[in-house]
Amino acid sequence: MAQSAEMKASSGAIQEAFPNRLPRPTGEREALERAWEPPQGWRRLTAVNNSQIGIYYIIAAMVFFVLGGILALLMRLQLATPDNDLIGASTYNQLFTMHGTVMMFLFAVPIVEAIAVFLLPNMLGARDLPFPRLSAYAFWAYAIGGLAFFCTIFWSVSPDGGWFMYPPLTSKQFSPEIGADFWLLGIGFIEISAIAGAIELIIGILFTRAPGMKLSNMPVFAWAVLVSAVMIIFAFPAVIAATTLLELERAFDWPFFDPQRGGDPVLWQHLFWFFGHPEVYIIFLPAAGMVSMMVPAMAGIPLVGHRAVVAALVCVGVVSFLLWIHHMFTSGVGINALLLTSIASFVVAIPSGLQIFAWIATFWNGRVRMNTPTLFLLGFHCIFLIGGLTGVMVAVLPFDWQAHDSYFIVAHLHYVLMGGMVFPVFAALYYWFPVINGAQLSERLGRWCFALMFAGLHLAFFPMHITGLLGMPRRVYTYSDYVGWNALNLVSTIGAFTLAAGVLIFLIDAVRVLLKPDRDHDNPWNAGTLEWLPPRDYGVRSIPEVRGTEPLWDNPSLSEQVEQGRWWVPGTIFGGRETLITHARTARPLQLLRLPSEGWQPFLAAVGTAGFFLLLTVEWMTTAFVFGMGSIAAMVQWVWQLDRKAPRPWAEIGEGVRVPVQPLTRRSHSWWATLLLVIVDCTIFASFIYSHVHLSMALDVCPPPGASLANPWLSYANIAFMVMSSACMFANTRRGLQPGSQTSLRGFTLLALLFMGAAFALALRGQVDANLSPTVDGWSASVAILLSYQGFHTVVLLILGVYLIARSWAGLVVPEARATLDNVALLWHAATFQVLVTEVALRAVPAWMNSI
Repeated sequence: MAQSAEMKASSGAIQEAFPNRLPRPTGEREALERAWEPPQGWRRLTAVNNSQIGIYYIIAAMVFFVLGGILALLMRLQLATPDNDLIGASTYNQLFTMHGTVMMFLFAVPIVEAIAVFLLPNMLGARDLPFPRLSAYAFWAYAIGGLAFFCTIFWSVSPDGGWFMYPPLTSKQFSPEIGADFWLLGIGFIEISAIAGAIELIIGILFTRAPGMKLSNMPVFAWAVLVSAVMIIFAFPAVIAATTLLELERAFDWPFFDPQRGGDPVLWQHLFWFFGHPEVYIIFLPAAGMVSMMVPAMAGIPLVGHRAVVAALVCVGVVSFLLWIHHMFTSGVGINALLLTSIASFVVAIPSGLQIFAWIATFWNGRVRMNTPTLFLLGFHCIFLIGGLTGVMVAVLPFDWQAHDSYFIVAHLHYVLMGGMVFPVFAALYYWFPVINGAQLSERLGRWCFALMFAGLHLAFFPMHITGLLGMPRRVYTYSDYVGWNALNLVSTIGAFTLAAGVLIFLIDAVRVLLKPDRDHDNPWNAGTLEWLPPRDYGVRSIPEVRGTEPLWDNPSLSEQVEQGRWWVPGTIFGGRETLITHARTARPLQLLRLPSEGWQPFLAAVGTAGFFLLLTVEWMTTAFVFGMGSIAAMVQWVWQLDRKAPRPWAEIGEGVRVPVQPLTRRSHSWWATLLLVIVDCTIFASFIYSHVHLSMALDVCPPPGASLANPWLSYANIAFMVMSSACMFANTRRGLQPGSQTSLRGFTLLALLFMGAAFALALRGQVDANLSPTVDGWSASVAILLSYQGFHTVVLLILGVYLIARSWAGLVVPEARATLDNVALLWHAATFQVLVTEVALRAVPAWMNSI
């Protein structure tokens, strides 16, 4: 009780004397620097700290931006003149597909995640994100997999079905080469990397904020990243499900999208655009958050309407999930769906416009400094406004039916993405570059960069509105002289190269500044947020108490106080890397979190993951599974010691306040991360259920002739055994974890594994007895994918069950370190829930279909 009272005391305000106490003891800073010393030379591959991984991430994303831009320039050269034979149709289709894929999957989402990984810990007053090795794994999986995927273009085996990969164009019949498989498997696991990064960012934002930084005064950029990351959790699983279905069709002839055998190509569009349209806002919202951070600094006053801007971010995130049919206005869906989506397309402009008015009002009320970041911010306002207006135009159904698949849509897309994301990113790079190594980019070159990019963008893309209205379709590699598009296309090509010249100026200047030796940065913009505290490998010398949205303006001496160690956790308590876990809403200190240091495991796990997916593409099955097993082994090794007992249960974090070193409740920050993983898993499962329902609704009779449902008693037994396995895990979590109870824990876990295996065996027997063949028709294939997903969970839970037993045998599952048990149990219950839903759906959907 005494310890609990001490912990509760930390939630109150710090004593006025706290910042004015004496400097810290000699040697404390040196110990902190030793704990956070970055690796050098080839050991940089083992880095996990956000200050290193964030830089790697940003550089990799910018490399892909340049590579994607080069592909665009080649396409513009082909389209500069009519009847051009510079590039053939097949090569052009590969360039077009790779350009869109690289820009959307390898640049747009990764660059905003990269900036978040680099900036957020410092902006939140934390020393690092809570799962540093997960950040490292996400980066290396993205970088290695993305580079390998891009290199397919040099061997002419790149995908050529467009970055949206619509079947039947991408079916085996029309795309027999392996390019489509590279896209499906490569992009699928790159999305897994993005989801891993999103989970890391959500937990970091909610649980590692500085004490006192309530949700109400959290930086707008943190809010934007939080909303965007939550959207990733719900949107990206749909494209993972879609790529799984299409790859199964290509590899094993399961006809999900073949209308001749009960499939439906429109199913792909529903799944893809449920991801694809929210993705536009997943990209835009963090960029908007950056703008909301930079505008107050450039104007010298707090952001006008801070809470209204936060509310607008949340509204955009919610409404964006109603917009996927926006891309399907000409696909033949029902009129009610069209009207609802059209209305939502208008509604989403309201919160977006509110943010623009808040930025304009902040500029209007402040004293604006006209420097390079400001120029890019003003350019963003202009370009994004045009893109937003054309977006409202294509939300009008009759206009969209005329402009759909024309170059008008190309122009709209690039105005939205370039204005809504690229210009804010360049403003952010000029604004936050001093945080990297203390040096600023050239102001003179920056103005040239802005001028060329701004002029080049309008020259390149504004004429496309006109060419689209004149009838130029998208995705054509050439055109005839007589159609009247010659001059407009030539101007667009000149504009593209002008834009590229501006980017080249930035790259030259960035390399020049990066080669300078590191030094401490000052606060060149007189900004008010915590990322401008003195830069260190460990983030902050001590974690400050925060009471407002602009803490450096509220307390001008905060930098000196932090550097002198006068706030929370002024050194290293256990000699390693540490940060605070705080309450998700009130940000009161809850726990001292010990963080892992460098290691090879994330890099090796990423190599194994990339190798597994890419080698599957070329059908090197044995080698692929060797890489996959290596990845699993590396992951097991890296998590083995994460949930470990501390040298002592409590730690003093300042002024006599003590907090636990392990979570006092079962719902630790890692439990919440596992819950997010469960949401991802259930969203993939929901996509498979939707696919089954969609294909069932397309049938005249359900099940189709020749197909039948499994014996109901086998279905009931499947459910019963899974429920019993879940009950065993529930018993494990409710029983004590004292040394004498370890035998029963291992026994219950083994029993749960046996029940789970029996459940899957019965489900498989049911499909065999029903003579369901997934190659015969789409409905049977949709049943098979649900069974396969249960089999996938059986394998995963087998690995986790064995891992839990091994940790129990090693004495590592105890009351003070029980996260492994609680997290595995949560995953187990989710798998049981999915089996229950599957069996109910397989019975209920045919009954419902036959009753209407």
